[in-house]
Amino acid sequence: MNETVEAIKTYFKGVKAEWSKVSWPEKKQVIFETLSVIVIVFVFTVAIYLMDLIFKYLLGFINK
Repeated sequence: MNETVEAIKTYFKGVKAEWSKVSWPEKKQVIFETLSVIVIVFVFTVAIYLMDLIFKYLLGFINK
């Protein structure tokens, strides 16, 4: 039991040490990258939607 408690303490000491080494981005960078992801997802969504419409239109001719 005592070994388990010591192992847990050691683990969390390691977590605390590694947590302090983390390089956190600035708020400006986070906002820029978030907006970039949103724009890219939107562009790909529109592109896939347009391709779907085109294929649907072309398959309409094939099925007639």
